[in-house]
Amino acid sequence: MGTPLTNEDFETLLSGTAESAVHLELRDAYMADAAFTAWLESGVIVDDPADEWWRSVIGEAVARGVEIRRARIISEPVSDYVRWLYECTEPVNLAAGEKVRWLPRHRTTGLLVPPSDFWVFDSTVLVWNHFSGDGEWADNEVVRDPALAKLCVDAFEAVWKRAIDHREYRPS
Repeated sequence: MGTPLTNEDFETLLSGTAESAVHLELRDAYMADAAFTAWLESGVIVDDPADEWWRSVIGEAVARGVEIRRARIISEPVSDYVRWLYECTEPVNLAAGEKVRWLPRHRTTGLLVPPSDFWVFDSTVLVWNHFSGDGEWADNEVVRDPALAKLCVDAFEAVWKRAIDHREYRPS
């Protein structure tokens, strides 16, 4: 495993990106945080400083012409965590300029995807996101292997082609 990727590391990778960044998410739950817990208790989306940071960093890249796409493979009926992600997508991800699609896991038959979440920047730099079994962040791994990055981009594109745009998807 590599060393943890900090926000500053992510910003550096994204600032060096000229054309595209793709992100594939595969889990139905990630680490719980205060905003998720508050939403579970109140049903209200709480804007936190991380959201503002995200909108700023992603928005700057999009303004430079970088296309940023995120695909989420999810189980249905969706978990509470995925429902919260869905509710946060408009004010955080879409507001930043990301394009987001959802692919119900039962519609993935025949697709081959890597076992871990990942980012690929400009089809050349791959960042694996490793999580523990309970969804806690475990580690990141930055890989500069064009062949492996291409495999991940190809997997992402296959998912993207089947996935449903956020504005059309309704979680069950």
